[in-house]
Amino acid sequence: MYKVHVFYPNSPGVHFDLDYYAGKHMSMVRGLLGPNCTGVSVQAGLAGGAPGQPATYIAIGALDIASLDEFGAAMAKHGAEIMADVPNYTDAKPIIQISEEKA
Repeated sequence: MYKVHVFYPNSPGVHFDLDYYAGKHMSMVRGLLGPNCTGVSVQAGLAGGAPGQPATYIAIGALDIASLDEFGAAMAKHGAEIMADVPNYTDAKPIIQISEEKA
């Protein structure tokens, strides 16, 4: 199993519409990726390294992916559409990491 994490850095004045991201964007992404995407989750940043510190990331999205090859093919086909939706919910520049789940 693989995880695709999308980190949205927090900074003063950053705009992020969590309702749109969780309700519309992630649903669209899951639909475009098809059955290879076996799950999604969204986390809202609350704090940094300790309570009371600003969150490092305003939000983090995660996709559960069964096949990296299928993910690559889906992104080649739909990546531009997915990225074109980003300005609808944030002005933060997403940071993407693909990981293999080990435990």
